[in-house]
Amino acid sequence: MPKMKTKSSAKKRFKMTASGKVRAAQAGKQHGMIKRSNKFIRNARGTTTLSAPDAKIVKSYMPYAR
Repeated sequence: MPKMKTKSSAKKRFKMTASGKVRAAQAGKQHGMIKRSNKFIRNARGTTTLSAPDAKIVKSYMPYAR
């Protein structure tokens, strides 16, 4: 059988944690910060873990991620 391919967009955007969860950057922080509240900007720092339904989709894009 041939090897399965990893989606290049997914490997650039997501990382797997040791427990198998999917880690991603916070959404909504690319531009337009002037209209966002300070509370939103503060809460959207760093990374977050995806919800279970979203993580299932991303895991299908990355068959060899551990």
